[in-house]
Amino acid sequence: MAKLSVSWCFSLLQIFGFLAIGSSAREEIGIYELKQGNLSVKLTNYGAHIISLVVPDKHGKLGDVLLGYDTIKEYKNDSSSFGATVGRVANRISGAQFTLNGTLYKLIANDGKNTLHGGPKGFSKVVWTVKKYSPEGQTPHVVFAYHSFDGEQGFPGDLRVIVVYKLLGDNKMSITMKAKALNKATPVNLINHAYWNLGGHDSGDILSEEIQIFGSHYTPVDAQLIPTGKVVTVKGTPYDFLRPNTVGSMFSKLTAGYDINYALDGSAEQKLKKAAIVHDKKSGRVMEISTNQPGVQFYTSNTLYQKGKGGFTYKPHAALCLETQGFPDSVNHPTFPSQIVNPGESYKHYMLFKFSNL
Repeated sequence: MAKLSVSWCFSLLQIFGFLAIGSSAREEIGIYELKQGNLSVKLTNYGAHIISLVVPDKHGKLGDVLLGYDTIKEYKNDSSSFGATVGRVANRISGAQFTLNGTLYKLIANDGKNTLHGGPKGFSKVVWTVKKYSPEGQTPHVVFAYHSFDGEQGFPGDLRVIVVYKLLGDNKMSITMKAKALNKATPVNLINHAYWNLGGHDSGDILSEEIQIFGSHYTPVDAQLIPTGKVVTVKGTPYDFLRPNTVGSMFSKLTAGYDINYALDGSAEQKLKKAAIVHDKKSGRVMEISTNQPGVQFYTSNTLYQKGKGGFTYKPHAALCLETQGFPDSVNHPTFPSQIVNPGESYKHYMLFKFSNL
């Protein structure tokens, strides 16, 4: 598909129901494939989603390790954020409000009394402009752009955003998210919300996958999953994955599974630090994630029950999410790393994914 012209791809996608007129930007919604060696990725400019990632197992068999859907219509109706670019501020904001420079900003609550993932129509629910698409060459990549307007979902100021998906060789993929505040100070916390199952998207649960998280501290939460403001050690808790252990090894000590932010080890000045390593022993696939952000949200799809690709039903714990990020609800916790971007300043979130086999 990567070798076809973009216009021909659009024609085919329209026939099969993948193409539509988008938001007020009047952008066409398309599917974009990047391929390099045995690694192939498909993306869409609807919500700047990553919709599939195919990589070989230890026997050389190719498999899609991302949960998702077969059609754009399903992504439009999705409430799980499968593979989405989430913003303007990912994760939760308590009370759906915050005060910045003396002004109280009231957001749209969509998670009880709180705001989750930027509100009911966050960045995952808009059509992005395709600025560049290069499916071949040494670094196949696609660039999506979006202009978030002042007051969108309650957030202050115009914000110019780009997301770049790029293949780097040796089964590596990077995601770069950049944003620039144009006229008002605003919080920014952009993430990718991929649901990973290294055994294959339709292989069952991820409880036997082995995980190591490079965070010796985490941010505890209340019953609404809002951080208390504390940062505490993982030692002696079921959140301790400093050494590799299976995902389900400490489930008996939890209510439903994991949905928690880790404070990653390393200094704030580090350009890139390891966030996590996941290993599926049956397939042999290994995924290593590095980032420049201070935290990572570990989520084990605790309430998932959704029909996905090929009609397969995804059930609780069918995937894990490792969302590198700023700390949740930072706008209401002055001791957390700041997410405020002032006019003329830029924000950058870099993620590096390395895939291999053992």
